[in-house]
Amino acid sequence: MSTLGALLHSTGQRLARAGIADARLEAELVWMTALDIDRATLYVELQEEPPASGADTAEALIVRRLRREPMAYLMGKREFYGLSFHVAPGVLVPRPDTETLVEEALRLLQSRGPVPLEVADVGCGTGIIGISLAVALPNVHVYAIDIADPALEVTTLNAERLDVSARVTVLKGDLLAPLPGRVDMITANLPYVPSKQVSRLEPEISLYEPREALDGGDDGLDVVRRLLDDVPRRLSADGWVLLELDPRQMRRARTIARRPFPAARIVTQLDLTRRERVLIIDTSLAESASGLAFDQKQQPRAEEHQLHQANEDLLRDAGDDPAASEAASEHDGADGQANQEKPQIQ
Repeated sequence: MSTLGALLHSTGQRLARAGIADARLEAELVWMTALDIDRATLYVELQEEPPASGADTAEALIVRRLRREPMAYLMGKREFYGLSFHVAPGVLVPRPDTETLVEEALRLLQSRGPVPLEVADVGCGTGIIGISLAVALPNVHVYAIDIADPALEVTTLNAERLDVSARVTVLKGDLLAPLPGRVDMITANLPYVPSKQVSRLEPEISLYEPREALDGGDDGLDVVRRLLDDVPRRLSADGWVLLELDPRQMRRARTIARRPFPAARIVTQLDLTRRERVLIIDTSLAESASGLAFDQKQQPRAEEHQLHQANEDLLRDAGDDPAASEAASEHDGADGQANQEKPQIQ
């Protein structure tokens, strides 16, 4: 049998020929998973022959990866916000951009101090959002909601592994329907890919990740509309809603959010690439009756937290007919999508 170093090299070549980016890194992950070792040990043992059982396991993983199955499914885990989460087929793979939502949620929740707070994480998937909040804030109780059994099972397991199951209640149901009462915050990473674009996503996503966690309808915002229609009955009077979306959907999403929340402060948060990633509806800081989105004195605070606000859009949304505003947004959004060669999911 060849040495581990030679096998690692050949694995990287096979993955590269299949068009897989970062083939060398993924080859390392395959062998680390197969041998159940860390990277330091991998490099220490490069000149040694791996055990036959480990080589067989590695080959099975390589075949799966060549078929473009996500690496997270092969490894059975994914790091997120400094925590290790179990991942399995049938649930959406956690992505780094969702950490932007977690960071903003933590900032807002911490602004209330150590008082007990309740959060509803809708479409919880692996539970990364709600569980990350529960781990960071011992005063927070999370309702993790999903309609899919695989997601509920993985979330339950992750809450147990990270020792927060006592403060994470897993509920099955459609959007906010299972909630027992009002909550202080609603977070959601809902399906937001337009239906016609799902098949154009990378094969790791389009072939393996659950379509119901991706497909957001004609414009990608069907599920968001349904959620926001129900939020006023489920959110406390001074609560927040945080939604992860495609940056190209933000203008239209603000218009949709303005309907049930005409007086709320609606802003967006930039991700690490400086693109609008999280829509934030803040009912604790209602806007003035004039409809102005921001008083000038509030601008420095918004910049401090990297909040990007399209004031002209909000002024229009507050003053124009909502249906006409959304129609204009849909026209602009359609043009933008037509100019995109490939849909995005982060």
